[in-house]
Formats: sequence, C-alpha cells, structure tokens
Amino acid sequence: MILLGQYDSPFVRRVGIALTLYGIPFEHRPWSAFGDADKIRPYNPLTRVPTLVLDNGEVLIESHLMLDYLDGLVPADRRMFPATEPTRHQALKVSALATGLGDKAVSLFYEKRLHEQVSDVWAGRCRTQIAAVLAVLETERAGRSTPYWFDDRIGHADIAVAAVLRFIGEAHPGLVSLADFPALDAHAARMEALPVFQAISQPFIAPA
Repeated sequence: MILLGQYDSPFVRRVGIALTLYGIPFEHRPWSAFGDADKIRPYNPLTRVPTLVLDNGEVLIESHLMLDYLDGLVPADRRMFPATEPTRHQALKVSALATGLGDKAVSLFYEKRLHEQVSDVWAGRCRTQIAAVLAVLETERAGRSTPYWFDDRIGHADIAVAAVLRFIGEAHPGLVSLADFPALDAHAARMEALPVFQAISQPFIAPA
C-alpha cells in the first residue's frame, strides 16, 4: 500500500498510525495537497490527503473509509473500532467529533491564511464549534477511568482525538489551552508518549 500525505495532517496521521499498529506494510509519500497537487491528482481527483493506494491499484479516499478497510484485514479481536453495541456507535461518535473538530481547525486555518480579509463571522463560527466539541469530548473522556477511551487497549477514537489535538496546538497556537480540558490533556499526553505516535509524526508545516 501507498499512503499519500504529510503526517502534520491529523487525518493522514491517524491512518499511518493504524497501519503501523496493525503491522501492515506500506510506503509513505509525504506529499502536500498544495505543493504536490499534480502528483496526487492522478490518484485522487479531489487532490486531498490522505489518499491510500491499495496493492491492487484501487484508491481509497477519506480517512474513515481507510480505517474501515484496514479493520477488515485483521482478526476481529484486533480491530480498533469496537464490534459490539453500544460501544461501537459510541466510538464512532467520538471519532466523528474528533474528525469534525479537525475539519473546523483546518477551515479556520485556511480562512486566516488564504484571505486578506478574514470573515469574522466564519472565523467566529469555527471557534465556537471548536470550543463546543472540545467541551463534549472533555466530558466524555473525564467520565471514563480506563487507560484508553473505550477499553484497556488503543482504538481509532483514541488516535483521532490525540492527532487532532496536536494539530490544533501547532496550527493555532494560543487558540486552545488544554489546561482548560484536563482529561483531554492527559489523554493526548498519554498517546503522544507512545512509540507509534512518535514514529508517525511531523511538525506542522504551513502551506506556502
């Protein structure tokens, strides 16, 4: 498999971490959706990352679809989305909140980066959404005493939340103080200390 995209994207990073934890061999091409758009477009007409090229040449887009595919390649007891309810839909919800949070952080970044006149309405809406999601995730995580979000082993929800928190901290310095979200702060620190998080990592690089 070939994973396209840079690890400063929380969406690329969550897929790279999952591939590594599952022990699935892959080639990583750290292409930028801006600087390397011409390289990405033949694989993905949306020119977005992550893009995952399968061994048979098929291409997957959207990180959730990739994780769903990868879960199908490993034994059921190793899959990082729970198989049974109600834990399954709870984990999917946390993952969706985390990726939605990441989307809003990306949107806010480009609003400020690409527009000479920033829309205060749009930027304010993004900040409100970011704060609201963080509050919900903080309550969710604070209510659980397990080492990981849903169990005693890492799951896709754990990875998504930590990857997005890292992105927000680096792409938007000062926007969020994790001291205000102690459960999320502890969760992120625990994840970032893991060898796989340190291996699948890249400081944020703003597009030119």
